[in-house]
Amino acid sequence: MQPKIVIDHVSHEYFNPATWQRVRALDGVTLTVPEGEFCCLVGPSGCGKSTLLYLIAGLLRPTGGRILVDGREVTRPGRDRGMVFQEFAILPWRTVAANIGHGLEIAGVPRRQREEVVRRYVDLMGLAGFEHKYPYELSGGMRQRVAVARTLAANPEVVLMDEPFAALDAQTRSVMQEELVRVALHERKTILFVTHSVDEALILGDRVVVLTHRPGRVKASVDVAIPREERRWDRLAAEAQFARYRQEILRLIREEFDARGTEAVVQV
Repeated sequence: MQPKIVIDHVSHEYFNPATWQRVRALDGVTLTVPEGEFCCLVGPSGCGKSTLLYLIAGLLRPTGGRILVDGREVTRPGRDRGMVFQEFAILPWRTVAANIGHGLEIAGVPRRQREEVVRRYVDLMGLAGFEHKYPYELSGGMRQRVAVARTLAANPEVVLMDEPFAALDAQTRSVMQEELVRVALHERKTILFVTHSVDEALILGDRVVVLTHRPGRVKASVDVAIPREERRWDRLAAEAQFARYRQEILRLIREEFDARGTEAVVQV
């Protein structure tokens, strides 16, 4: 498959004002994400997963190496990359429909065309009947549906998702995971998804990439050979193959903590 994202020996350092020291968050990360792949990033807390997303988004600059999207080096944010944050990053003074169409409005898309796109993503994300509601009138799950719809409506080539379901309760989170699988099947976007949950990575990802303890490096890459069409919790819960993947990825993460004598902070 054609490479969509190329991360070439990327490192990133930042200054910690509390210690007056520079901290190396990432060190020589090399990773290629093919077009149309749903790739999940997992690893110990503080290993640089979110930092890597911010670098791909162009919100941060690497201190070493380079990142390419469609063969072009990333130097700043661009419309070819859309990001969904952990927080409910939607505008409280705008309705559901206005939030979804916000990026299109900024881009100068004509109103009629914008309304057509908004209707499409309202239907795709199960938001019909809520178009004229404001965020305060929605549940957490519904607000995050709006955030995902807004990102997809802008038609980015790459979707970056930084633990978007972390703040949701367990039941809503499982529903949103299955919804995202369905949307990914429909949209065929290239998606890079950060999570602390191994189970979440396995229900969503075509591939799970494990990063080492800080400074983050690529430790392993695990292909998940479960068809997207079968990614439902009622099917996977008792699936022996799913259990084997979970055991392998947990082992890889725990190795990082065992090597440092630190208690693991990782979710299943």
